[in-house]
Amino acid sequence: MKKKIAVIGGGFAGLQFAKHIDTKHYNVLLLDKSNHHQFQPLFYQVAAAQLEPSSISFPFRKIFQKREGVSIQMAEVNSVNPDEQTISTDAGKFGYDYLVIATGCKTNYFGNSELEKSALPLKSTFEAIQIRNRVLRNFERINSTKDYDSGLNNIVIVGAGPTGVELAGAFAEMKKNILPNDYPEIDTSEIRIILVEGSGKTLGNMSELAQTASLEYLKKLGVEVLLNQLVDRYENGNLILKNGCSIKSENVIWAAGVTGNIVEGFSKEIIQGNRYLVDDFNKISGFENIYAVGDIAMQKSEKYPKGHPQIANVAINQAKNLAVNFNNSIKGKKWKPFLYKDQGSMATVGKYKAAVDLPLFSFKGFFAWVFWMFLHLMLILSVRNKLIVFINWMWTFFTNDSSLRLIIAEKASLKVEKPQWIYQ
Repeated sequence: MKKKIAVIGGGFAGLQFAKHIDTKHYNVLLLDKSNHHQFQPLFYQVAAAQLEPSSISFPFRKIFQKREGVSIQMAEVNSVNPDEQTISTDAGKFGYDYLVIATGCKTNYFGNSELEKSALPLKSTFEAIQIRNRVLRNFERINSTKDYDSGLNNIVIVGAGPTGVELAGAFAEMKKNILPNDYPEIDTSEIRIILVEGSGKTLGNMSELAQTASLEYLKKLGVEVLLNQLVDRYENGNLILKNGCSIKSENVIWAAGVTGNIVEGFSKEIIQGNRYLVDDFNKISGFENIYAVGDIAMQKSEKYPKGHPQIANVAINQAKNLAVNFNNSIKGKKWKPFLYKDQGSMATVGKYKAAVDLPLFSFKGFFAWVFWMFLHLMLILSVRNKLIVFINWMWTFFTNDSSLRLIIAEKASLKVEKPQWIYQ
């Protein structure tokens, strides 16, 4: 009988493993709390109303519709029992012969419960829609009240990594190109885009060229960049920094860090930095049939003593390597260790504004922006979605506009108690 491999998580790692495993010899059960794969690098464009969620979301059942040997179960995983070889979920228990954990990361609030309760994260399609709803709803509130003092007008993004930088650039372009046409009654000079970063650099993990260029681009777009500023707390609509300064805002977006999505059922000895300790074959320490791939895996090496960077390139290639090794087992071939080859990184700040780091050189500007678009377009799964995203990008390129600014909520109330003016 075919062995059963359970895969927890349908992100980049889980999806690639399920796509490359030989289902003639293995049955695969893919478990995920969502029914779709989410293309995380473009979440910020959904949040800034540049793309529709469906453009970067891919139903698992559609992806594996014609692939025998792969079954899908939408379920929230509660724990794993390695002794019984079972997974407990809100949809029941599932057994396995081999287990691949690919649960990825979640937003890291560094233990600040108030921030977790009030700030907006950006780690899922749903959270991107929440940000879009919040920001657009607050623009409507400003339009009706002309209130520029309560923080409705301040969009604060905490964390100047790729997500924070790209989101700040997108909102700055919205302020420049869209708000004057959509909301002619609003004084757009009162709309502030503020990027708060604890270190002294934007895009701190990229090259010096990328750091310098991104800061220059952000300032040209009118983004207020606050470097070397740590957040203390967020209360009563005020983001309070460690230096005592306060920023009033109803739009605080947290992009300051991530932490691993640990599944219950494993001892703390095999977890470091909220990631599972794995060997060169992604096998979790102390187990013969349990593996971890992607952001959740801590694979140490001489070059990466603290584990590989938590990026899509690592997740995709670890998963492919593990799938190939499983396939090689059937053929009696030896397993190959995973060796990470850094293929570079990139970030865009807006139209014509991007920075790309390749292994041998770095570049910025228009060609970097085109390179960024091309690569992301190629990574999107279906031809249909590639076309939709490309058409949206081209429309935005030529018009500096889109028609995707929808507030999708059960009740889109503005919660205005005392409007200061009435439209006549």
